[in-house]
Amino acid sequence: MATLIRQCKPWGETVCDVLVKDGHIAEKGDKLAADGDVAVIEGSGCVLLPGLVDAHTHLDKTLIGTLWHPHSAGERLIDLITNERRVLSELGLDPALQSRRMVHHMLERGTTAIRSHVDIGTDIGLRHFHGVAATREACADLVAIQIVAFPQTGMMILPGVADLMEQAIKEGAEVVGGLDPIGIDRDPKGQLDAIFAIAERHGCEVDIHLHDLGEMGAITIEMIAERTAALGLAGKVTVSHGFCLGDINEARLVGLIGLLLDNDIAIATCGAGHYPIPPIRKLRAAGVRMFAGSDGVRDAWGPLNNGDMLERAYQLAWHGDTRDDPGIETMLQLATHGGAQAMGATNYGLEVGCRADLVLVEAETPAEAVCYHPPRRMVMAGGRVVVENGRSLLDPV
Repeated sequence: MATLIRQCKPWGETVCDVLVKDGHIAEKGDKLAADGDVAVIEGSGCVLLPGLVDAHTHLDKTLIGTLWHPHSAGERLIDLITNERRVLSELGLDPALQSRRMVHHMLERGTTAIRSHVDIGTDIGLRHFHGVAATREACADLVAIQIVAFPQTGMMILPGVADLMEQAIKEGAEVVGGLDPIGIDRDPKGQLDAIFAIAERHGCEVDIHLHDLGEMGAITIEMIAERTAALGLAGKVTVSHGFCLGDINEARLVGLIGLLLDNDIAIATCGAGHYPIPPIRKLRAAGVRMFAGSDGVRDAWGPLNNGDMLERAYQLAWHGDTRDDPGIETMLQLATHGGAQAMGATNYGLEVGCRADLVLVEAETPAEAVCYHPPRRMVMAGGRVVVENGRSLLDPV
């Protein structure tokens, strides 16, 4: 069935009608005819956005759908990692079920594309990867899912993890991940050499968690840039979190921005938390590619993230002390077009011919949609309406 969205404002601009056919935007204009078998949705002047993109999350480890689990971990990164492993082991959750629950949860909030870092380790093997891969297949008509093979418990300190990660790439993970080559593995050369070797052998992308602050993080970015240049991987490498970019002096930052630009290395940020975050507006103004994600959603790392990318854009604006409309829209760009570009989407957006992944929000402008992030009036995934007036139409998981 075709769908006509009447009198909406694509990205808050001029009011128009949007006609969807065969899962794509077929026409935009004023007073379009609803001929034949066409469902009509009244936009009532609401903002129409492209599907939101959560390009840094962990589908396999959410506790959504389970009984409340009080947060119990310490503050250090290694404490959080160890506690998470203990909690997941005790609860015995199914990564396939949990990831599917989280996909539905995100769809209900307008997210139609997801890059998920999925744990690979000697204790769990490829179990989490296989679970998320099953969800990727089951939900393929609704949401695009990209999998990062991720060594959450370390790589060089646990012999065999690198081989498991490469096996995940062979079996369909699109991206090879990494984690604090200095802070966790204490072997930056070993970890980065192993990661980039996998990328070179299989032609996959690279996305490395980098929590290390100050010079430790800055040196790691330099080493990542060296390998990106040596292997010709410009445009295929991401540094996630990159807290060090908000924790160094201006001269050091300018030098690192130059390396990011020279090698087209992207920065993924989740914003919230007690760590400094990359200076988003400064990096974007310089031309650095950036995108955003929820990180873990209601998991053993903490219960506060809720998987709503409009709320995440709000948090980025708050964290970055951004109050003007252009600045707030910049944060929304990270949760839409920035993430879509990172995931290699070719038909994303609000133009005729784009896939009809659409979100209707009761707001006058995109900035207002971010600031108040109300329940979604409508969410459409590939032309199929999955949320109507804030109510999910998806079958329960």
